Amino acid sequence: MLIWTTSTLARAGAVRAWLTRTGSLSEHLRGACGDGAFRVERLMQCRARAWPDEQRVLGLPADALPLVREVLLFCGDTPVVFARSLAAERHLDGPWRALRGLGARPLATMLFAEPLIVRGALECRRLGTRDPLYRRAARAVDGLPGNLWARRSVFRRDGAPLLVSEVFLPGVPTP
Repeated sequence: MLIWTTSTLARAGAVRAWLTRTGSLSEHLRGACGDGAFRVERLMQCRARAWPDEQRVLGLPADALPLVREVLLFCGDTPVVFARSLAAERHLDGPWRALRGLGARPLATMLFAEPLIVRGALECRRLGTRDPLYRRAARAVDGLPGNLWARRSVFRRDGAPLLVSEVFLPGVPTP
């Protein structure tokens, strides 16, 4: 069982500021990367099984196939964040229908533009090589160190949850 926490992150070092920063991560990265250097690359978007901790957070049965979207956020040619988002299939024709048409646009363009969307608490975790979220990031980016920091939060629109997890990669700029 993965344990996510809202407690202090004394050991997170330089990435701590990113883990605790509120608002749009994409906009914060855009500012840190400089003009035109920020971009999003969609790696995958399809219906897939959620991991047990994701199922719990979203209230999904084990056999559910939510929409799973994975992207890399870049500063120039450097990948700086791996992100994974999930929404239940039953919400894709309602509150989260805009997810289908995002393409390579940041999810934040939708989440932070709509006042009806409410963000829950940020939870953080240090990931090791055995964590499924770490393995997904390592599949997208070669040569990662043995531990990475990640955060996640649940966004709600009309009561429907959307889980967003963000893994901070070694190239993330100093905020």
